[in-house]
Amino acid sequence: MIFDIRRERCTEGTEGAAAGRSDASGLGLDQYPDTQRFLRVLETLDEPLADGVADRPDRKAARGLFRREVEVFVARAPGRLDVMGGIADYSGSLVLQMPLAEACHVALQRHPASAQPAAIRVVSFNAGAASRGPAFEVALSELVRDGNAIRYEDARALFKRDASLSWAAYVVGALVVLMRELGTQFTTGLSILVSSEVPEGKGVSSSAAVEVATMAALAAAYGIQLDGRQMALLCQKVENNVVGAPCGVMDQMTAALGQRARLLALRCQPAEVLGSVDIPAHLQFWGVDSGKPHSVGASDYSHVRVGAFMGLRIVSQLASDLANGGGGNSADAQRIGGGYLANVPPSEFAWRYEQQLPEHMSGAAFLQQYGPHWDSATSVDAAETYAVRVSAAHPVHENCRVQAFKQVLTAPANGGEQLEVLGELMLQSHVSYSRCGLGAAGTDRLVELTQEEHDTAASCEGGPAVFGAKITGGGSGGTVCILAAAGPRGDAAVQRIVQRYASESLYAPKVFQGSSAGAAEFGHLRLRRTEQLPC
Repeated sequence: MIFDIRRERCTEGTEGAAAGRSDASGLGLDQYPDTQRFLRVLETLDEPLADGVADRPDRKAARGLFRREVEVFVARAPGRLDVMGGIADYSGSLVLQMPLAEACHVALQRHPASAQPAAIRVVSFNAGAASRGPAFEVALSELVRDGNAIRYEDARALFKRDASLSWAAYVVGALVVLMRELGTQFTTGLSILVSSEVPEGKGVSSSAAVEVATMAALAAAYGIQLDGRQMALLCQKVENNVVGAPCGVMDQMTAALGQRARLLALRCQPAEVLGSVDIPAHLQFWGVDSGKPHSVGASDYSHVRVGAFMGLRIVSQLASDLANGGGGNSADAQRIGGGYLANVPPSEFAWRYEQQLPEHMSGAAFLQQYGPHWDSATSVDAAETYAVRVSAAHPVHENCRVQAFKQVLTAPANGGEQLEVLGELMLQSHVSYSRCGLGAAGTDRLVELTQEEHDTAASCEGGPAVFGAKITGGGSGGTVCILAAAGPRGDAAVQRIVQRYASESLYAPKVFQGSSAGAAEFGHLRLRRTEQLPC
């Protein structure tokens, strides 16, 4: 089966389109070999399965998913490597993020009105590798009650009914968000195919890639006008409100707005794009997976986030008391830094507030004295105890580190000094994660191996080729970002680190190298099947 394909995209405010055949010629997809692979899979979706995939439940489920006479929309969104900023995003920090070469593709088709009852059918490739059910189906009527979208808490409960199918929240949750936030009306069913090369549990935003690719495909199919920023903010609502994971916005922003071989500079207040920063030709960022799964829904991440917002509430009260001569009403405290700890200078934080913050505080004591904290994505548990001081200090100092990192990165190269300073800032960030309780043995060892590689080479001719490393994203495992010199020496140094880690841990790490554009720059593809080549 052959496709007529049209690529439509919006770059810097100018819409552009290209048409081509299913071999992707004329579509500007040379930099997207993964997209070309996905198109070839779509071509053969209904053909007899080859021996290697004949017994795969996901491939069986995908047969007959799409109607031959109705066009299919394809969108793509990459994972991301957190170079600097990480968990400080929810406290308003500047973050620097690199979109990965690995990405998620979503193919989506609207059902004709005659296809009743209306249902949403979703198939996820490679589900068996993650012990998931490969196919999810829900009647559209289950997402709508009395003419309105179901509540977010009801959507969460719906997707949690079967743990093996809870992954569908990242996909179908986009429909719920569009209905609730934009008033979008869905009256017919949908078929959706999800195929992601962004590995799960590695801390490289596999969930954001799925959310953004799905949202982009829905927007294309229904003519919903969304810029990259709007798309990302809606996808954050999918993760926060439907999935129930308290992530910041940097993952979705990178998946939507990232540019190939550049770092997205984002001030998370809540999502102010400061542009993209060129990665100098003499250096390279690598990602190395530690083998320990990561999840932003894990208790460690949530505890640190809650602790940071408790700290924001207490610091705001301290600042209000200072301004009013003490004795202020806690309910009237103005949010310091506009509600973002990242806006508090480190010197001011250390001088006026840090030692007055409790090292630990029970949720019950906090709620009694201050009431609810100011985070809509989490809640204070009265039965838990939180590390307030270190959780609040991290974003204050991380924002300063990221600003310094950006300045040094964009300064004229001055030999190894630039790389040494950048590496030191990364190491400081890694140590701060550990102080918050977000470290892990595997990621710590990868950072140690990087330092050992650096120190060993420092006395050799040519000097070191790796300069720093840090845990990424939400921490507690996942991927380590390594700064290396570009070229064969840096490549060899990173490979030595990977080989040593594999030998010690008996785990072969996934290595992330390369970059690709986000969903906004990619645009979308319109596919229509034809029995013969177009004239």
